[in-house]
Amino acid sequence: AGRDHGLALAAGGSVWSWGRGGWGQLGHGDEQNQLLPKKVEAFVGPRVVAVLAGGCHSLAITADGAVWSWGFGDYGRLGHGDQQSLALPEKREAVAGQRVVAVSAGGGYSFAITADGAVWSWGCGGFGRLGHGDEQNQLLPAKVGAFAGQRGVAVSVGGVRSIGLTVVG
Repeated sequence: AGRDHGLALAAGGSVWSWGRGGWGQLGHGDEQNQLLPKKVEAFVGPRVVAVLAGGCHSLAITADGAVWSWGFGDYGRLGHGDQQSLALPEKREAVAGQRVVAVSAGGGYSFAITADGAVWSWGCGGFGRLGHGDEQNQLLPAKVGAFAGQRGVAVSVGGVRSIGLTVVG
């Protein structure tokens, strides 16, 4: 569940959303609220294996390890290199070639872990929440250098804080 919306992943890989749609975070191509779960038609082809609802944006991982994002684009939280909002899911090209195995979405930012154990973050950098040692916003996914030499296995983010779990070596 996100701030004002929810996502569900059905056994067959279809994605359903409901709640506030004010920034397109429901993925239906509009900004309408949904009082009942509605299927996100953009995922008719690719099979989704994970979904995450953040603060006004949403993320999905497809079976091929690609990350899709949609919703409010401020701070670069969608990871597309700009701050444009998207009312339909769009594949992020910034991590092309990298198989993503986990994602987490916070208030204005996002994290991912790739199959090689690298931890990536993007979006609002205020309070150092991206883990890059500064407060700069990241419009594209950037590796979190503090995890170099370690294998990221899980990450969880909230409104203004992040936590990661690694295996050393």
